[in-house]
Amino acid sequence: MKRLLFYSIIVIFLIINCIEFEVHSQTPEAIPLPEHPRPDFQREMWQNLNGIWDFRFDALNAGEREQWFNSTDKFDKKIMVPFPWGSKLSGVHNEAEIGWYSRKIEVPAEWNGKKVFIVFGASDWITTAWLDGQKLGTFQGGYTPFEFDLTPYINRGQKQQLVVRVDDSPFPYKLEGKQGYGQAKGIWQTVYLETRGNNFIRTVHFTPDIDKQLVTVKIIASQPATSNTAVSITFLNGGQTKPVTIQKFKKGTNELTMQIPVEKMMLWDLNNPFLYDIKARILENNAEVDNVQSYFGMRKISIMRLPGLSYPYIALNNKPIYLQMCLDQSYHPDGFYTFPSDEFMKEEILRSKRIGLNTNRIHIKVEIPRKLYWADKLGLLIMADVPNFWGEPGKEAQNEHLVAMKGMIERDYNHPSIFQWVLFNETWGLFTEKKEPKKERLYLPETQAWVESLYKQAKALDPTRLVEDNSACNYDHVATDVNSWHVYIPGYDWKKHLDEVCANTSPGSKWNFIGGRTQGEQPLFNSECGNVWGYNGSTGDVDWSWDYHLMMNEFRSHPKICGWLYTEHHDVINEWNGYYKYDRSDKYAGLGDIVPGMTLNDLHSDVYISVDGPLCREVKPLETVQLPLFASFMTGADLGSTVLIKTTLYGWDKFGNYWNQNGPELSVPYKKWDAAKISPLTINIPDKQGLAVLTVITEDASGRILHRNFTTFYIGEKISKRFESVDKNGQKLNVVRFSPSSFKSQNWSQKQWNVLDGLKVNGAGYGYFEYEIDIPEGVSADNAESITFIAEMSAKQLFGKDRKDATLPEGDYMLGKGTNDPSQNTNAYPMTDTRKHFSSVRIMAEGESTGTFFLDDDPADHRGILSWFSQPQNKQLNEAGSFGYLIKASIPVELLRKAADRKITLRFEVEESVPGGLAIYGERFGRYPVDPSVIFVMRK
Repeated sequence: MKRLLFYSIIVIFLIINCIEFEVHSQTPEAIPLPEHPRPDFQREMWQNLNGIWDFRFDALNAGEREQWFNSTDKFDKKIMVPFPWGSKLSGVHNEAEIGWYSRKIEVPAEWNGKKVFIVFGASDWITTAWLDGQKLGTFQGGYTPFEFDLTPYINRGQKQQLVVRVDDSPFPYKLEGKQGYGQAKGIWQTVYLETRGNNFIRTVHFTPDIDKQLVTVKIIASQPATSNTAVSITFLNGGQTKPVTIQKFKKGTNELTMQIPVEKMMLWDLNNPFLYDIKARILENNAEVDNVQSYFGMRKISIMRLPGLSYPYIALNNKPIYLQMCLDQSYHPDGFYTFPSDEFMKEEILRSKRIGLNTNRIHIKVEIPRKLYWADKLGLLIMADVPNFWGEPGKEAQNEHLVAMKGMIERDYNHPSIFQWVLFNETWGLFTEKKEPKKERLYLPETQAWVESLYKQAKALDPTRLVEDNSACNYDHVATDVNSWHVYIPGYDWKKHLDEVCANTSPGSKWNFIGGRTQGEQPLFNSECGNVWGYNGSTGDVDWSWDYHLMMNEFRSHPKICGWLYTEHHDVINEWNGYYKYDRSDKYAGLGDIVPGMTLNDLHSDVYISVDGPLCREVKPLETVQLPLFASFMTGADLGSTVLIKTTLYGWDKFGNYWNQNGPELSVPYKKWDAAKISPLTINIPDKQGLAVLTVITEDASGRILHRNFTTFYIGEKISKRFESVDKNGQKLNVVRFSPSSFKSQNWSQKQWNVLDGLKVNGAGYGYFEYEIDIPEGVSADNAESITFIAEMSAKQLFGKDRKDATLPEGDYMLGKGTNDPSQNTNAYPMTDTRKHFSSVRIMAEGESTGTFFLDDDPADHRGILSWFSQPQNKQLNEAGSFGYLIKASIPVELLRKAADRKITLRFEVEESVPGGLAIYGERFGRYPVDPSVIFVMRK
């Protein structure tokens, strides 16, 4: 209901902006993001300033010279704060680099005797504020909070004019991150007023120690203490027998550190993310002068050896954790950096947890605190990046980076979900361009030394977390707590790559380090992976799940690697490889239609049985196949001494008939935190041609399913016989098969084209394919009992890459360039999602209709096994994962009497009224191992 109300207000607001209707008052319901923005640092008396503000652009940078802070009558627009201008939710198009905001504020009379501050959660980039023409101050930085003291200028109980100028002019040293996806121009986090005492709490940091069962609390006050200044820490939950601890400051100081035992300690972990709610107060002569409500979690981040295997792993609460992560660009299509509601931020965390992930990496953006709060509250680990600049690492850039790094660590210190700080990404901003003796971009030794100093500074500011100098894709670490690397490759390359990585990783190795530096005992971790950049020119929107499945099988077969990070959580404007669409609607991997009950969670399971090799391999009928298996038990759960692997073999033959049979079972010894090869499976391939799927189900002794996986087999010849006579249950069948590309004629309103030499044919729009087939010798209307046509067909959408004028745009994808059309990349074939592309086909035989068949979609996912199987391994995708529906049509036997020259004309028509196109699949493409076929069933 709240979300509906908010969007209704946005619509009304946009109308107001169009007709320039002036609004001066707002109800609380009209405020977007009305919640306190800092649950970890919240005062009782505060006022949210989000909502509709007056606004004006300053393209000529004349506002300060003309003193716009004294006269706001020409503020001609309305903007919805805190959404960045240029975003849909702001209601303002981007027209200039400088914008001015204005609104009336009223400090309540009951706030008398208190200091009053205005706090900006974040504003990009140089922000200056005035109250009734009096300058409050200026802050330079786009990602961290800042504040101005209003106390000398306020008239309590009276309306006053607040004016804010934000200059977001581009500079190469300015921290931008990936704002090419949508610029965070101006105010993009909540603005609010709050009261404080004369001596107030600047920071309160909690450092838990689960080994000693205590928490260290550090308070920094705004003023030096008197002899009677004290701090009170009150536990509001957690069952402490002594919930209140009071300690005096040393006179003349403004910092205090105290240690408080935590009785009946409750740990913060991913399954029970318990938070201790705290009230911190400053007391003067035992009277409260300021208070802040906060929270912390009793948890520990460390590095330990994986029990049994001795590989270094990241640990949570002295237990290893296998990191299963995603890259979270943390963008919203309508708000860019800013989310429309608190509920949306909560759902962002749940979206990761629902599919079995345990960590998000917030990518080169200092995250909104309430989203971090939900990670704390719901139990999801966070890897936090410092945003990057895109220029060279000069003094200005270094200063900008330091402001963001220090501000981020100070603000977010108490979030138990954050386990690691990442200072740079892929060496962006660290290269210096040299022209002599040749033109090249270099990561210079002096820049490496600066980055190493930042690592040490971050460790000094926060010794409780891991710090990574640079999430590396150029093998160029200098000082880091984790040995991370990025790689984007096709699924079939993962085994070779991970074998090489593991072989090159050991203490003293120079692999992945620069400047003569070497590896130590850091955990080995993949911090970006996927197939999006693994194909020539990236992928566009494709079925990422097939390559992902291969990648997961290989990661789990290489336990030296303590985890992985997939790119990415959701799509953005020019990357389409998210688990979710940009609007956060679902994509479908099709796993549950291959193995009942299987979901992405099975690819993220603590217990994982992988089948070595490709997901589809070619075999012969009656062949005996040995399938190597690898068991990965990344858990300390008590599952008994053994687990049981059960298998089933099922599939379709060349006639589209379904079959299934039981497969072998295998008992596997179970060990906590273990990973090893286990006995192979012996599979006897049945005496039939077609496609077989082997389901691999792992259960505990009670029959509880722990994991689902599968592999597949293409059984038979490269090309089936075009004419075939077979006996089935004592009845003779004459089969005529034809290639999809053997049509006699075609005509399509948009386009017709073939895939991989005719393994699949496409017609877009409305039109037809027409084929002519020979009637087998000896077949007639007198001796044929029935005639059936079978084929795999789907709708066919004309994608951007297939249009006649298709070109691949150029530009830096990281800056939002390239294509914003998910289907325009040459590799693209959009993955199955909630949007359907519908069509229907009328099947004509000798000019007579045999029926109209509805084609629900033009899908692509795991179910297109044969489309993936037939892909050439040349880093180019050709409608990978696409598949259709098995169509069976009855042809009247009497039509044989009309057939001239013993030929039947088949025509597949899509009408102009439903121009959804048509794709026809051959036996080695799509989901079913069938060529378009006509089956003549002969009388007994």
